[in-house]
Amino acid sequence: MTSPLSVENRRKLHAVSTATLTTVLFKRGLRNVFLQGPRRLNPGRTMVGEAFTLRYIPAREDIDRMEVFRDPEHPQRKGIESCPAGHVMVIDARGDASAASAGAILIARLMMRGAAGIVTDGGFRDSPEAATLDFPVYHVRPSAPTNLIHHHAADLQVPIACGRVPVYPGDIVVGDDEGVVVIPAHLADEVAEEAHEMTVYEDFVTERVLAGHTIVGLYPPTDQSNLAAFAAWRAERGR
Repeated sequence: MTSPLSVENRRKLHAVSTATLTTVLFKRGLRNVFLQGPRRLNPGRTMVGEAFTLRYIPAREDIDRMEVFRDPEHPQRKGIESCPAGHVMVIDARGDASAASAGAILIARLMMRGAAGIVTDGGFRDSPEAATLDFPVYHVRPSAPTNLIHHHAADLQVPIACGRVPVYPGDIVVGDDEGVVVIPAHLADEVAEEAHEMTVYEDFVTERVLAGHTIVGLYPPTDQSNLAAFAAWRAERGR
């Protein structure tokens, strides 16, 4: 499976913030890229990976019974066993956290298979256990009831909505302790490169501001002397 990201730009995305990414995407006319609702369950390393999607629709009592889990083709269970390494499972739960999107056992299995993380705009059960895993987990809130009470796993690898944001299979999903951003796959490399450059400059700006410098002419850099100072600062730090 070919990634829309170069190895170098994947590394760069691990070092930029979702805030910076939203600005870079806004400059390209994309406003709705930050998932509304999902928050990090276990703060830690940045999550970067291609989207692997699971879509839920409302459950129906005559179909969604416990025995459906005996079928290895059940989309939720099949998704856990087929999500490629390095990908992020993104779940469309219609913003409904009244029943779980998954639980700690399935999340642990996804982690052991090498996935990059899991995101839902609903909730996860066994959240205290999931929070102990060294694995990025994003949800709206804890939800103990089994998914079958309110969710029917309909299909995998189709366009979905998660947190009111469109997510297509293969889009690049980036998460930090602030939240989750979705980057259209065809823009991934150029967005990663620009976000990296913006991050380097903003690190310089932060250092200057904390030293007492005004933001006028610095942020944005309308004063050429600040650009000269930035070039010297960057060379000195090897960035």
